[in-house]
Amino acid sequence: MANGKWRMMSEKPKAVVLLSGGMDSCVTTAIANQTHRLALLHASYGQRTEKRERRAFEEIADFYGVSERLAVRFDVIRQIGGSALTDAGMAVPESGEAVGTADAEIPVTYVPFRNAHFLSAAVSWAEVIGANAIFIGAVAEDSSGYPDCRPEYYRAFESVIREGTRPETRIEIVTPVIGMRKSEIVRRGVELGAPLERTWSCYQFEDEACGVCDSCRLRLRAFAEAGAADPIAYRDRLAGQTRVAR
Repeated sequence: MANGKWRMMSEKPKAVVLLSGGMDSCVTTAIANQTHRLALLHASYGQRTEKRERRAFEEIADFYGVSERLAVRFDVIRQIGGSALTDAGMAVPESGEAVGTADAEIPVTYVPFRNAHFLSAAVSWAEVIGANAIFIGAVAEDSSGYPDCRPEYYRAFESVIREGTRPETRIEIVTPVIGMRKSEIVRRGVELGAPLERTWSCYQFEDEACGVCDSCRLRLRAFAEAGAADPIAYRDRLAGQTRVAR
């Protein structure tokens, strides 16, 4: 039986999964785990909660028993700035506050072209280790309106991969939750037994989630709509739930 299980695992193709430590990337990892051998990639870029996100990454990787993991840094993203996640001089909006940039549509928590950096590292690693897929937990419909979370973006990036890698390289980008609402992602995670208690979503704090930033509010609403209890601790869970309801 053990030999048969080993053969099944060895026959699975390998995938690089971009795992931030958040809810969406955790559920994406659970989905990828069904069909692929996992190689987990985590990126830090000077964000406010980078230590807590790194801890979430390691704990989720431990949960799935993944030894092939890579943590990379993109200090240039913090040096460039332009986002409330990386610039201490910009406040992270809380419920009821204006969240747009000068474009009036993109939140100030958008990190300019961030996912291109992450995908580039993932493609390089995938080509080296022989992975044929890159999984990323981008969400389009129920996210914060980030332009690099749209399906068109990932289709375009696949064209870049084809043009910029070895002729024999075949790497697809898989976005299994991109068309889901956050509540559907919660339900899928519960269904798959994903370790949602090990995830971190807050934009502001690393000890307890604030409950009032955009990411916390989306998460709280998702769990409420899914009829599930959010297993992480909040400083202001009630305020977040109340403001989401409005």
